[in-house]
Amino acid sequence: MKMIQLFFWAIVGEMVVILILLFKTPLRNLAVMALSRLKRDAGPLVAKTVAGVVFVMMSTTVYNITEIHSRPIESLNPTDQVLLGRHMLEASFMGTNSRTPSLYRGFLLFLSLVIDRLHQTLLAAKKQNRAMEDAKSGSSDEVKVLGEEISSLKTKIKQLESECESKGKEVKAAEADV
Repeated sequence: MKMIQLFFWAIVGEMVVILILLFKTPLRNLAVMALSRLKRDAGPLVAKTVAGVVFVMMSTTVYNITEIHSRPIESLNPTDQVLLGRHMLEASFMGTNSRTPSLYRGFLLFLSLVIDRLHQTLLAAKKQNRAMEDAKSGSSDEVKVLGEEISSLKTKIKQLESECESKGKEVKAAEADV
């Protein structure tokens, strides 16, 4: 029964994290930063969760096996022998013969995957928002620079037009003299 309670609290904890990530609250930024740091520092979150679940399951199974082995051989009854065989099988298959813990393990791994995907989606959305803001601020700066360039080119065009007119008048005057 202890293991089911442990899985229950792990599932509740993961559901709380999912709810925090789903709704835009001040805790959301904190959760995203914590998940980013957790994933960056020691590997992917899903791998850590799987390793944690497997470790807890294996340690519980080994504890149950050693508890049965610690009894004197004379006091082992057929029920203990069946339980010992079940625990050894569970240790080798990690609970595939026990329906309830496998269901919790599967749900726990599913919630871990949901948390990982939500985290990646939020990070991608943040990057996209930053890129759009940079493009907006960059485009307004570009517009200013291009506006200044246009005004300088307009003044240069007027100057060249006036030079062209003056040279045209000089050419006409030189033709009239010739």
